[in-house]
Amino acid sequence: MAANSEANSDTEDQDKEYVGFATLPNQVHRKSVKKGFDFTLMVAGESGLGKSTLVNSLFLTDLYKDRKLLNAEERITQTVEITKHTVDIEEKGVKLKLTIVDTPGFGDAVNNTECWKSVADYIDQQFEQYFRDESGLNRKNIQDNRVHCCLYFISPFGHGLRPLDVEFMKALHEKVNIVPVLAKADTLTPTEVKKKKIKIREEIEQYGIKIYQFPDCDSDEDEEFKQQDLELKESIPFAVIGSNTVVEAKGKRVRGRLYPWGIVEVENSAHCDFVKLRNMLVRTHMQDLKDVTRETHYENYRAQCIQSMTRMVVKERNRNKLTRESGTDFPIPVVPGVADSETEKLIREKDEEVRHADHEPESHQHHHDHDHKSEHSSVHHEHSDPQSDPETPSDQIRDEAL
Repeated sequence: MAANSEANSDTEDQDKEYVGFATLPNQVHRKSVKKGFDFTLMVAGESGLGKSTLVNSLFLTDLYKDRKLLNAEERITQTVEITKHTVDIEEKGVKLKLTIVDTPGFGDAVNNTECWKSVADYIDQQFEQYFRDESGLNRKNIQDNRVHCCLYFISPFGHGLRPLDVEFMKALHEKVNIVPVLAKADTLTPTEVKKKKIKIREEIEQYGIKIYQFPDCDSDEDEEFKQQDLELKESIPFAVIGSNTVVEAKGKRVRGRLYPWGIVEVENSAHCDFVKLRNMLVRTHMQDLKDVTRETHYENYRAQCIQSMTRMVVKERNRNKLTRESGTDFPIPVVPGVADSETEKLIREKDEEVRHADHEPESHQHHHDHDHKSEHSSVHHEHSDPQSDPETPSDQIRDEAL
C-alpha cells in the first residue's frame, strides 16, 4: 500500500513538471495527415524517352489512359503543349494529391528554338496565381499548383548534353528544381552508364547549370542516412528504366523487361537507379523539394513582383508631383514632330494677336471722336447765315428781269 502511494506521488510530481509541448509534433502530424499533401511533378524531354512509363512506374498508377499518340506527320507541326494529370493516392491513411505536368511536343520539331518558353511561362503562371491568392482575402483555402520538381530526361544516344538540353536547363534553373535523368539506361552497358554520368556532371558544371542540390547531412544523422545521401549525390543523373510489365525472375514476380539475354528488373539497384529516384522523390526529399520551391524559387518571383510594383508606384508619384508643381490638373501634352522654328512662329503670331487686341479699344475711341466732330460740322452748316448760301432759282429770275 505504501509502495503504491509512493508511486502515485512520483507520478504526480512528474505531471507537475511536464508542461506538454512535447506533443506538438504529434499535433502537427495529425493535422497534416488530416489535411493531406500535394506535390506537382513536371516531366520534360523529347518523345520516346519513356517519360510516361517511368511516371506510372514511380507511383504505381496509370495517368495516361486517355493519351493519343501522334504519327510522324503530326509531330512535324506539333507545338509544345502543357497537359496536367491529377490523381489522389492514399497509402496507410496518408493522402497525396499528385499532379503530373507533361510537355508533349518538346524537342520534336525541326526548329526547336525557344521551345522551352511555354514551359517557363507555365511555371510563372502558377507563381502568379499563387501570389494573387496569397494577396487576396481567402488565404485559408489556397491551392498550391506550383511546380515543385522537374524531371528532365536526357537521351542516352548522344555524347553528353545536347545544345537543347543546356538551353532548357539554363532557362529554367532559376524557376524550378531540376533533377536530370538519363533515360532508357537498359540500352547502355554499365561502363557506358558510368562514363555518361561523369560526362553529364562535368558539362552541368561547365555551363553553370543549377540543378537541385541535396541538402547536407547534419552531424547528428546516423551513418546509414549519410551513406544513402552520398549515394544519391553520386547517382546524378539518375539512370532509370521504366516498365509496367510484370515478369517472373528467379521464382519471383517483378516489374521489368524481358530480353533474349535476360531480364532487366526495374526495382533492382544493380540494374538501374529507379529505386534511388523513387526514394529521393517520395521518401526522403519530397518536403525539401517543396521547401526550396517556396523559400527560393517562389520568393525570387515574389521579390521581382514587389520591386516592379514599387517602381510603378514611385513613377506615378513623381508624375503626380510634377503635375502639381506645374499648376495644372492634367499633364501638359508634348506635341511630337513640331519643329522649334515652327513653334516660335506660332508663339510670335499669338503675341501679335494679343498686341493687336490691346490696341483695338484705343483705335475704336479715336474713330468715335472723329465721327462725333463730323456730325457737329454738318449741324453748323445747316444753321449758318443765309447770305453765305448759294443763290436760289427765284433770285436768278429776278436778276434777269431787271
